[in-house]
Amino acid sequence: MDCMTLTQTSPALSRYRHWVFDMDGTLTEAVHDFALIRRVLEIPSEADILHHLASLPADQAAAKHAWLLEHERELARTARAAPGAVELVRALQAAGCQLGMLTRNARELAQVTLQAIGLHDAFAWDTIVGRDEAAPKPAPDGLRYFERRWSVDGAALVMVGDHHNDLACGRAVGACTVLVNTSGDPWPGFADWRLQDCTQLLMRWKAGVVSRK
Repeated sequence: MDCMTLTQTSPALSRYRHWVFDMDGTLTEAVHDFALIRRVLEIPSEADILHHLASLPADQAAAKHAWLLEHERELARTARAAPGAVELVRALQAAGCQLGMLTRNARELAQVTLQAIGLHDAFAWDTIVGRDEAAPKPAPDGLRYFERRWSVDGAALVMVGDHHNDLACGRAVGACTVLVNTSGDPWPGFADWRLQDCTQLLMRWKAGVVSRK
């Protein structure tokens, strides 16, 4: 699965200095049982969980969000890093790259997760954008925040994720999109790079760094 889908137009990953990561399933092993969540919260199987909750009356939405927050808190406390994730983030951090996180989880739980996987010092509080800070992916609002924060345009960003939402969000601002931890090419045309995991992503990034020296 180690391949580049836009071989003629995708710049070397080592050229990028501004990296934004999804969290669940990208930096961590995927553990969410979305079918269970939908059953408990009485959400139709085909519905987006966050969009569905946003459509409910305020009291119903608040109660269901509270359950979801506590359910995800337990998952966050026991989170495990995805293969190569810690090494990749540390390498980018050491190289002086700007790091951000854009997650459909809650910001406070992102910090719990980062503590669990040993990356609590890699992302500052205001470089973590959760579902309460911006419209959830695939909306591009979160990446627009990083454009403003870092004074760059979307083409300067890398968006790393494991889901169509991550790739579509990146595409919307012209970012370089990287798909990891997902077999095959389930969303053709959305990923500039498709790599097995963060270990292979780190290898690709390092190869470009070495070639530029």
